[in-house]
This record gives sequence, C-alpha cells and structure tokens, in this order.
Amino acid sequence: MPTVHVVLPNDIDDPATPSGGNTYDRRICHGLAATGWSVREHPVAGGWPHPDAADRAALARVLDALPDDALVLLDGLVAAAVPEVLAPRARRLRPVVLVHLPLEHDDEGAALAAATAVVTTSGWTRRRLLDRYPLPPDRVHVAPPGVDPAPPVPGSPAGGNLLCVAAVTPHKGHDVLVRALATVADLPWNCVCVGALTRAPEFVGRLRREVIGHGLTDRVRLVGPRAGGALDAAYAAADLLVLASHGETYGMVVTEALARGIPVLATAVGGLPEALGRAPDGTRPGLLVPPGDPAALADAVRGWLADPALRRRLRRAAHDRRDTLPGWTATIAATATVLEGATV
Repeated sequence: MPTVHVVLPNDIDDPATPSGGNTYDRRICHGLAATGWSVREHPVAGGWPHPDAADRAALARVLDALPDDALVLLDGLVAAAVPEVLAPRARRLRPVVLVHLPLEHDDEGAALAAATAVVTTSGWTRRRLLDRYPLPPDRVHVAPPGVDPAPPVPGSPAGGNLLCVAAVTPHKGHDVLVRALATVADLPWNCVCVGALTRAPEFVGRLRREVIGHGLTDRVRLVGPRAGGALDAAYAAADLLVLASHGETYGMVVTEALARGIPVLATAVGGLPEALGRAPDGTRPGLLVPPGDPAALADAVRGWLADPALRRRLRRAAHDRRDTLPGWTATIAATATVLEGATV
C-alpha cells in the first residue's frame, strides 16, 4: 500500500474560513485514502503564506521527522513560501507541491524547482507557472477540481435572485459588485453574499458602509460562511451566480453553480473562463466581464434581468454544461498518477 505524507495549513477544517483550496485538499486526502493510499496528514500552524521564523522551524521539524525517500504532498501555501526549508530536504524526500494560487515571487520559483513534481488546479495556473519560472514542463501537471452532482435548480421567472459565494476580501471584488448593483437599483433583484467575514475585517466594514450608503441594506446581505445543507439551500434559491474577483486560479464555486444548472456572471480572469467552459454546442453557460469594472458588470446584470431570451439561453447552456463537468474521481486519479510518477 503506497504511503503519502500530506503537509497542510492547520486551518484546513476551520468552518469559519472555508475556501476552495481547503475543500480541494480535503477531497484529495479522502479520495486517495479511499483508493488504497495510506494518507498521513501533517497540519502545520502558521501565517501561511507569510510565515515567521517559528512557523518555518515548525515545518522543518515536520519534514525532518519523515523517513528517507518519503513521498510528500505539500500545499503550495506552505511549501512555496519557504524554499530554504524545502530545498535542502528535497534531497532525501520526494516532495510534490500542490499549487492552488501562485505566489508570484522568486521564493516560489526556488521552492518549485526543488520539487520532484508540481500539481496545479487549472491549465491557466500551469501556464502561469511555466511562463514565470524556468520549470521543466514535464514536471508540472494539472488536476482540475471535481464537482459533486447536484439536483438542477429551475430558477425564478424574473431571475432576480443573485448569489455570490466568496470570502469577503478585496481580492474577490465585493466592492465592485456593490457599485455595479447600485446602478441597477431600478430593477427587481436581491443579492446574497455567502463567505467568510473574518479574513479582512476592515474591508468588510467599508463594504457594509458602502451598502448602506447606496441604500441597498435590504437587498445585499452578507450572511457569512455556509456549508453542507445551508450552502445547498443558498444555491437552490439562486438564479445567477455572480463573481467579481480580481483573480482566480480556477473558481470551484463556478462549477458548483453549473452542477445545479445555474448560469454564471464572472470576471474574465485567470482560470474562471476555464471553469465556466462551454456547453456541448459551444455556448457559454454565463457571461464574462473585465475585472474591476463596475459599469461592465452592471450592464451584464441589467442584460440578464431585462432579457428573458438571454436568461433562457444561459439556463439551457448551464443545464447542458452539467453533464460535461469533471467529478472528483478524475481529480483523485490525476493526482495519484503524479504521485506514482514521483516515486519512480
């Protein structure tokens, strides 16, 4: 039975800070175990990806305690920030780094260069890493996130139930979304924002004030994180997923919406177009707009709300896209193939 040691941020299971990366890591661990791997998890406390000296020392102790030639899968938030810890130990270990979000600095390049292999969560991320660092292409792989099947959502006739699923941070563009919605206040809609409220408290405070200033208190609701049945209920009540991110490596919430036949309005950044994909007939199951552009986002929302034919077309495309979405079995298999290759 093959053994893999998995090094993770210690907040992976914190219900107050859910993230796509944490979900991915947890599904990988469970999936590998279910297919016969012996998975030994090593959560590491620290302010990843900005560790202090104590955090670095703790990671070094974890790696030093592993046996020679051990196969180690490390979350990139941990490994890519500390090449001085990873590189010397890569000589006796077989490290594979899982990159969710490129850190875009030389330390990351040095850490990835020391790895036996690199796993990315999208084709966009792989291309980004190869463009940024002189890595051998045959050592950088893609294992896109899977998605669980879900019952289709019919949607309301008017299409006014908007849903945003993202941690409330500047990177996710909630301020852009609020400004866009303020310009379509003449139309009937409501927007539920599901996501952690603790990662950027100053930003959350400014956002709440902006919601009040635009007179949207009863229409834009920041409800905090949701999981399990509560998250399913949020999707079930939605007509359109809206994501105003300034950058995404993939966007698991996009495929979670599409699995339910919910169209998506998102920014054309990073891996979001890849996650959105197309229906078998080539139709996009949603709309893409430039990032940081409230006017473009508002125009797209107005078009969705005002045009029943557009809503019908996008809903049909989203329903057709459901059958083409990858499942987690494919993600696990792709990751296992990389790990097996790292032991050769």
